[in-house]
Amino acid sequence: MNAHNSNTSTLPTAVQYLEVSEDDVGQRLDNYLLARLKGVPRTHIYKLVRKAEVRVNKKRPSADQRLQAGDIIRVPPMRLPEKTPQPLVSERTGQTLDACVLYEDDALIVFNKPAGWAVHGGSGIHLGLIEAVRQWRPHATRWELVHRLDRDTSGCLIVAKKPSILKALQADWENFQKVYVALVAGQWSTKDKWVDAPLQKNVLQSGERMVRVSADGKASLSEFSVIKSWGDVSQVRVKLHTGRTHQIRVHAQWKKHPLLGDDKYADAASEACTKRYAIKRLMLHAQQLQFRHPVSGEIIKIESSVADDMQQVVAHLDKQGVVCT
Repeated sequence: MNAHNSNTSTLPTAVQYLEVSEDDVGQRLDNYLLARLKGVPRTHIYKLVRKAEVRVNKKRPSADQRLQAGDIIRVPPMRLPEKTPQPLVSERTGQTLDACVLYEDDALIVFNKPAGWAVHGGSGIHLGLIEAVRQWRPHATRWELVHRLDRDTSGCLIVAKKPSILKALQADWENFQKVYVALVAGQWSTKDKWVDAPLQKNVLQSGERMVRVSADGKASLSEFSVIKSWGDVSQVRVKLHTGRTHQIRVHAQWKKHPLLGDDKYADAASEACTKRYAIKRLMLHAQQLQFRHPVSGEIIKIESSVADDMQQVVAHLDKQGVVCT
């Protein structure tokens, strides 16, 4: 939302030993460190874990290791940026946040995240959606993201209001029903419904995360159905049966139909379509979430309308004439 490029001075730290409390049981190591090492880029935290400079109970951990009460985390000396005042949420931004609420109760809140909003600060972004929410809403200082969406992805995003709710929702994440809508290059075959291809996450030397199909990767299953297809673009609905990083984007690329606006996994055809239709962001929208409420046990189904910019592209394509539906 708000980016600041001003240089900030840094302060050296000594070795830190952090003890995991009951409130943080089940949290991933990387997320735990991000919450406590404010201002340290996510890529640097991954580097520290990868080089075994971070230890959990004196052992080498993985970034996605789930923490237990009483775990002792060793954090090496580093230079932390001095805390700079967080940009204040304007009345207009606060009203936009309120207008994005799709569902809310005492346990959780679901937003229809606009494209272009980072879900959290970092990498030059001092005010992500979660930081803005914590400012705007009273008593929201411990609200946490249950999951993440890429900055350019719009749609359903859940925030938990209590640590116990966060743990319960994340523990049940594989049972969520997650449906997305995307625009991809080319004509996706209606017979090509299932993409069952294991995905492996790699971190480049630059710190950038890249995912690829690999026999050594984690099992990944996506269910694609064609909504509409034009000459050079298809609109697809994707139901995720697993929840891997960049799963839809990489599965679509693997089928030779990359998402429009995807600058990480593009090919020549998708780049040409992106330019032809003046697309400015990744054409991916988290349309639907269905899950069991962690308190009431009720099945909650949340649906968000497809973002306006995607609808405008679809309207433009419709004028050219639908090839098949």
